[in-house]
Order: sequence, then structure tokens, then C-alpha cells
Amino acid sequence: MRFSAATTAGRILPQRWALRMRPLLGRVDAILFTADARGEAGRMSLIAFSIRIISAFIAFVSQVLMARWMGSFEYGISVLVWVTMVIVGNLACLGFHTSVIRFIPEYRERGMLAELRGIVLASRLFVLVASTLIAGLGALGVWLASDWIESYYVIPFILGVICLPMIALGDLLQGLARANSWALLALSPTYLVRPVLILAFMALLLGLHYLPDAKTAIFASIAATYVTTLGQLMAVTSRMDKKVPPGPMTVHFGQWILVSLPIFLVESFFFLLTNADVLMVGAYLPPNDVAVYFATVKTLALVHFVYFAVKAGVAQRYAQFTHGEPDRLAAFARETVSWTFWPSLLMALLVLALGEPMLVLFGPEFTAGYPLLFLLVLGVVARAAVGPCESLLTMSGNQNICAAVYAMTLALNIGLNVLLIPLFGLWGAAMATSLAMVFEASALSFTVWRKLGIVMAIFVPARKEVA
Repeated sequence: MRFSAATTAGRILPQRWALRMRPLLGRVDAILFTADARGEAGRMSLIAFSIRIISAFIAFVSQVLMARWMGSFEYGISVLVWVTMVIVGNLACLGFHTSVIRFIPEYRERGMLAELRGIVLASRLFVLVASTLIAGLGALGVWLASDWIESYYVIPFILGVICLPMIALGDLLQGLARANSWALLALSPTYLVRPVLILAFMALLLGLHYLPDAKTAIFASIAATYVTTLGQLMAVTSRMDKKVPPGPMTVHFGQWILVSLPIFLVESFFFLLTNADVLMVGAYLPPNDVAVYFATVKTLALVHFVYFAVKAGVAQRYAQFTHGEPDRLAAFARETVSWTFWPSLLMALLVLALGEPMLVLFGPEFTAGYPLLFLLVLGVVARAAVGPCESLLTMSGNQNICAAVYAMTLALNIGLNVLLIPLFGLWGAAMATSLAMVFEASALSFTVWRKLGIVMAIFVPARKEVA
């Protein structure tokens, strides 16, 4: 006997309330139990949404404790190093962590098991080798440039590059799991397990009388990253071996890299765009200001995670519907805009209401970031209002123009930061980020309409094909 939210409500609630809630609960039942592609995408988005809620809470608590343990100066150093490592680790995948989401469903649908085995193995080897080389070059570059870098950043950055191979491999494993709709296995290691382990290892090191500084925080991050990624590697490999029987292997590395590189540009520009403000604040302002700005951005994560949760759940369905199902693709894409916007708007209002008491938990000086929330949240809501446009473009073969849009947005963001941060400090970074996100949302929505004839905008009615 299967659980039904609508039926259960009818049994335990007064009839008037049950009748009013039946349409909403019926949609919940459809998401949870429908066996079609829409239901599967909805379930994955719901799981991703739930994980990101828990993750946002864990991240917030851990960052509060880190800030309290280290103080704003050392916390600001560790934040800048960790954000840089996460960005470079993601870029070190060179697009394979996203291209596997496109290729694996296609190979499975067409019964191309040899190619499926090939991309699973080749992508892991390639990412591990590439990220290790980048880590070595990064450490060498920091050492050679040490005379031009603030002294308190040199050793933390050299230590930080040790994380790079495992961060990159973890991102690829997340892509492999998402391509198979294994939502928990895709998201829980990065968003649940790793931050908890970082906090646990940091507490352990402090208990062993290590200094509460950035270097200790990075040691904790290295240990947590390796434990998390190696555990995820074993879990993904085990499930993949059960799903794909042994057999011959075919490698089309040239084809995969040609598709992955434009996706790499899209993901690179997007990831840099998401984090450029923190990096630019680190370039122009002292670690204390980096700490305040990062704490403010972390508070906004409660709004961001809605967008990322929907994106995690729908990318593989976009790829599936692209092959000969334009009507289903258009209807589904329009629906994902609503999935993204309304929860994001609700979370934005909640963050604005609770932002100041949340920031004071980091320390009294961190409340300086609260006014910035009102400006930053505009950009986040603007992005949510058009849904996961870049996933739709990437999965439909329009990754090149998507990369161009992100390149323009990143250039605008960096240019505005360079212009505004020296003039207005943290307010300049917030203005630059918000304006860039509004431009990004507008440009991506327009590009989807021109290329696919799909209107991705919450308050704009759907229209037929472009003339």
C-alpha cells in the first residue's frame, strides 16, 4: 500500500481543510510517485532542494563557529583560500563533470554500452591527471610570486592546492551520479558530509592545541576533502558496476573534449561569476572585509540553493527531451521556471527578515554586511525569475553561445568591481554583483527565446516558435 499525501490529509484533517489542500497535495503525490520523466526530475529536484536546505544550515553553523574560533582576520584568509580552491577545482574538470550528464543518458537510451563504459573511466582518469597538474603549477606559481603576494596568504595558498585533485574528482563524481539520477549520492558528499567533516577535523585540531588560524582550517579542509571524495568514489564505482555489465570499452576522447570545452567555458564563467565578488574583495580589501562579505554571501545561500536544487534535478531531463521532443521540452522548461522562482522569492523575504540576527552570530562586526543583503538579493531573485536557462542551453547543444553570454557577464562583473570597490568598498562589490546577475538573467532568457523559441521568464506568457 502506497502512502498518499492527499489521502492522508483527507483522513486526519477537517473536510473543509482537506478539500482546500487537495490540489496542492495532489501535486506533491505526482512529484513523489509518478514514474515518468517529469516525476523523476521532480523527485530529484525535491531531494536536491532538501539537501541544500540542510546544507545551508550546516554551512551557516560551521562558518559561524569558524569565524568565532579564528576571528575575522584569519577567517577572511581561510575563506579566500577555500573559495579559490573550490573555483579552480571545479574548473580543473574542464567541463567533463557536466558533459557526462549529457552523454550518459544518451548512451544508455541508444544502448551504446561500450561508449558508456569508456566515458565513465576516461572522465575520471582525465580529471584526476589534469587537476593534479594544475595543483602542481598552482603551488609553483604561488611560490614564484610570493614577493608580490601578502605574506599571510602564501603558505595557506600553497597548502590549499593539496585539495585541488579531490575537489575536482568530487565534482566529476557528482556529475556521474546526477547523470544516473542518484540525487543523494550526487549531492550529500559535497553539501553534507564534507562541511561536517571540516568542522569536526577543525575541532579536533583545536583540541590538540593547534593554533586557531587559517593554516589549521586548511589542514582540516584537506583531511575532510580527501575522506569525502574517496568515499564517494567507492560508492559511485560500486553502483555503476552494478548498473553497467562488464564488456568492451570504446573511447571517443576527441568528441568528448570538443563538447566538454565549450561547457567548460560556460561552467567556468558561471562559477567565476558566482564567486568573483569574493575574489575581487580579497584583491582590494583586507581579510576582515573579506570575512564580512563572505558571511553576508553565506547568509544568501538560503536563497541560492533553490536555483541550484532545480538545476541539479532537471539537467538530465533537458538532455532527454532535446532529442525529438520539442513540445515536451518547452512545457517542462517553462514549468522549471516556476519551480525556481516562487521558492526563491519566499526564501529571499525570509533572509531579509532574519539577516541581521543571523549575521551577529558570526560576531558583532559582521552586522556591517546586513544592508548589503537588500541589494544582493535583487540579483538572486532576478536569476531565479528565468530558471536554469544555462542548463537548457548546454543540454540542447547551445553551449557556445551560452559561454559567450557568461563571458560578457563575467567581464561586466569584473569591470564593475574594479570600478566600484575602490570607490564604495563592500557596497561597490554588492552593486557590481547585483547588476551583473540582472544582466545575466536577461541575456540568458533572451538567448533561450531566440535559439529555442521557449520563453523562460516567470511573468511573461508562453509564446509559439520564433518567427
